[in-house]
Amino acid sequence: MDNYAGALELWQSYHIATDADLDKYLDSFRILFAFHSGKIENEDITYHDTREIFENGLVVNYTGNPRALFEQQNQKLCYEVLKDKIINKEPLSVELIQEIHQVLTSGTYDEQRYIKNEERPGEFKKHDYVTGLHEVGSSAEDVESDVTELITEVNGYGGHDVLTAGTYLHAKFEFIHPFADGNGRVGRTLLNYYLMINNHPPLIVYDEDKRLYYESLQKYDEDEELSALYEFFKYQVEKTWEKAMSLANHVKQERKGLSDFTKNI
Repeated sequence: MDNYAGALELWQSYHIATDADLDKYLDSFRILFAFHSGKIENEDITYHDTREIFENGLVVNYTGNPRALFEQQNQKLCYEVLKDKIINKEPLSVELIQEIHQVLTSGTYDEQRYIKNEERPGEFKKHDYVTGLHEVGSSAEDVESDVTELITEVNGYGGHDVLTAGTYLHAKFEFIHPFADGNGRVGRTLLNYYLMINNHPPLIVYDEDKRLYYESLQKYDEDEELSALYEFFKYQVEKTWEKAMSLANHVKQERKGLSDFTKNI
């Protein structure tokens, strides 16, 4: 069994059915996900501040960039908002994506976007932006129809390779770039949401791996080639759940040893 299959088996063995189950098995994950997802695009974010927000609800004597604090508070709130939806396996929708964006970017839009461009958290972009090396992205007038088409495609997927479908969802979402800001954070949250409602383990895109992440996304932008991003996400799943798998295997071996010992008494 390869490490990805092991992570999948471990996740499915949890039989998550309630909010409490999610809290239990995502206790450390949700903090690490919030830290790395935020850090990828905002160097001011720290693990210490993220942990304080998740565990205590505030950061004492904070003197850093206010945007960094807002972004991590929003990450915590977004997790709380999505828990019931994950348990109930609520399908993807335009409204869900806009809600995720509204929660994740509340209080973080700058004056240029908020006042001059009349763009708001939870609303699709009203202007076109250069989004990458090849200026990818749907035009503002096409965003809603392109997002709707993507959701229809992914919701209608009847295959068993959930990670492939999730990879396509993420790649195409980032290609569309539907919002004026926050597309990366929304896209990574959306990917994990899709994985979990399909009983697959969520993943962390680690900040230290972001160069490979961006290169894999660029492959899709240039050639509509998903294999690099798929392999990257598979690696990130394995990395995310490596310690949990090691612990589970250790417990399994201890139980087997105890069982063997009992038989020989």
